[in-house]
Parts: sequence; C-alpha cells; structure tokens
Amino acid sequence: MTDEVPDEGPGGSEPETSDSLKAFGEVVKAFRKRAGLTQEAFAPLVGYSVPTVASIEQGRRLPSSDFVDRAEDVLDAFGVIRAAAKHLARKPGLAKWFRQWARLESQAATLYTYENRLVPGLLQTPAYARTLFGERIPTLDDDEIEALLAARVERKKLLTDRPHTIYSFIVEEHVLRRQTGGRDVMREQTTHILDTCARRNIELQIMPQSRGYHVGLNGPIQLLETSENRWYAYCEGQENGLLIPDPKVVSILQKRYARMRAQALSFEESVSLLREMRGAP
Repeated sequence: MTDEVPDEGPGGSEPETSDSLKAFGEVVKAFRKRAGLTQEAFAPLVGYSVPTVASIEQGRRLPSSDFVDRAEDVLDAFGVIRAAAKHLARKPGLAKWFRQWARLESQAATLYTYENRLVPGLLQTPAYARTLFGERIPTLDDDEIEALLAARVERKKLLTDRPHTIYSFIVEEHVLRRQTGGRDVMREQTTHILDTCARRNIELQIMPQSRGYHVGLNGPIQLLETSENRWYAYCEGQENGLLIPDPKVVSILQKRYARMRAQALSFEESVSLLREMRGAP
C-alpha cells in the first residue's frame, strides 16, 4: 500500500457537464456489452455497486479515477476509457482545494466530522446552503450560486448512496441555534438532521454550550477511513484546505475526536435537544 496521497485526475469529484458525462457513460456501456457483461456481472469485477455502475453509464455520476482504471483493465478497452475520461469537461462546483478530499470522501468506509462554524455540508438543506452561498464575499452571480448548490446537493447523496459507510458528526450547539437564513430555514434544517440521523449508519452528537472547554477548540476536523483501511484527515480554513496523510498527525486528530465524543452529548441526548430546538412538528 502506498503512503502517497491520491492525486487528482479524471476522478476529481467536481460536477461535470451532462454531455461529457453521458458520452463517457456510453463508452463504458459499449465496451461492457462488447465484453458480454451485464451491469450485475460487471459491477463486482470493478469493485463498485450495480447502482453506481448504472449511474455512471447513464451520465448521472462522476467516475472516480479508480473506476476508470478498473473499467479499462476489466474491459480491455484499448485505452479508450482512459482517453474518454481525460475529456470530461468540468464546471464550477467544488473549491479546487476540496476536490481531493471529496474524491476520498465519496469512497470512504468511515467518515467523522466535527464542525464549530456551520452545519456540515453533508447535512445541509438546499435552503440553508443557498443562504451561505448568497451571502459570500466577494458576491456570486446566480449561475455560480446554482453551480455550488448543485454540487452540494450531489455530494449529499453519499448519505443515501452509501448505507454501509459509518458517519459520525459532532456539531457545536451554537451552530444549530444560530438562525441562519431565518427561523423557517433553521426549522427545516433541524428537521432534516433529525430525519437523517434516523438512519442506522449515521450518528450526530451536539457539543453543548455548557461545556466550557473541549479538545476540539482549535478548529473543525474531518477524518475518513478508506476501504483499504487507510486514514486521512482534512482541515479547512477561510480560503484553503489541507489534506493530511501523515499517520502521526492523523492519529493525534483521531484521539481528539474520540475525546470529543466523550465530551459531547450522547446521541439520544442530542436528538432530544434537536427536537426541543425545533419545537412541535
């Protein structure tokens, strides 16, 4: 196993133009049929689920670089699939510094998130996200906001598309009490979090305001485990993000996250507090 951080390539998680995605999907489909394989037979050969293969072939999902390489090899495609992937046309949607992490995130077996500034992106409603994008400085035009919103909505599908991935969120209480977008937006946001956390693989804990100190005060933390059991960390600032592959640093952040889980409210207590914040349905 290599210690190198996966580089960006055709598998960056940035949204693609629909035409280029559809064209790539048709290429994969043509070579799959040439090989006499159904989607059900092809999926395990490349290590992806049937729904994922179907989404890629239909032009609805961006292929990872890993998928591209495996499909090329399994289908003996004369380099055509790799060549087609190089011509996937990108459009704005994810910050450049976030793409590498997003690609890892889309294939994670475990994902931990601590946030003290805003509701984590994977849990945001479109209305909440639109408020954030609409208030950015420098200001964004309508097309830029729509591109960002589309990328956010697409990314959120991870929570439903990957039911075997373990998701843990720790969010500061003040983030959930701040009326971002107004009372109605936050009520919808709170309801969405409660609905999302009803899934067996998703857990949210609230760090209470009454907790005077905890070990995460240095800033937000994200940790993930790949299917190969390799761990990475990610920390993001105002206009940059840092992907951390160093096992020693990742281990320190894992220890901090573990301590925060003990310092935060339990899952049951957090759900109870969220219901209290939301009020009567």
